[in-house]
Amino acid sequence: MSRLEHIHTQEAIRKRLSKQVDRSYMRDFIYGSIDGIVTTFAIVAGAAGAGLSHQIIFVMGCANLLADAFSMAVSNYEGTKAEKEHAERLKKMEEERIAEVPEGERLEIKEIFRQKGFQGEKLEELVNIITSNKQVWIEVMLTEEHGVNLYYGSPLKAALMTFLAFCMLGILPIFPYLVSMLTGYDQHLFIVSSMLTALGFFTIGAVKGKLVKRFWLFAGFTTFLMGSAAAGISYFVGYILAKLTGL
Repeated sequence: MSRLEHIHTQEAIRKRLSKQVDRSYMRDFIYGSIDGIVTTFAIVAGAAGAGLSHQIIFVMGCANLLADAFSMAVSNYEGTKAEKEHAERLKKMEEERIAEVPEGERLEIKEIFRQKGFQGEKLEELVNIITSNKQVWIEVMLTEEHGVNLYYGSPLKAALMTFLAFCMLGILPIFPYLVSMLTGYDQHLFIVSSMLTALGFFTIGAVKGKLVKRFWLFAGFTTFLMGSAAAGISYFVGYILAKLTGL
């Protein structure tokens, strides 16, 4: 029996579908990690372009890392919470409508699946099956009529994933400056910071590519290019402003 046949036996299907489905937090991790590298390196690049000291760059980078990580986590928490509350409000609304005007709601179900190509007896049978189970009825209305994602996930988990990803990857641009503070070595710090940042961009893209079954090398290179563009803008803005202000 092949692997695909093995996971499509009746027992395997029943076991898999009986598990509670939770939303993936991959988006939160990628969002936090990329933003962590970009914003932290933006501080480093802008400060380096302006010719500021390594100590100032490190302090500014650390302050930005923690402040932005917390800000991003709070924003993601509030966004996910709002999404959850919106879904719950719509669910309550559909429950009330089904209780008060069930025939009108049945007509909506019928029209939804008529537009999907069902007709005649099959359409009537499908409508009867769906409307015979109130929970299924509500879920269909939420997803098909309102476009609600039923797997909105935990706001706290989403926030924590964003915060951890931001800090884990966002520390890369300032890591050479941390080593410099500890060892006193202060040569080529910005070059090393740039290399670590580029490696971080590529790694995020490559991992994302592996997870979504894309060619990891292409995915890594694409993320590297986009991140490098943002980093380059930060450096040249700092450099130009330093020239204009005489720093």
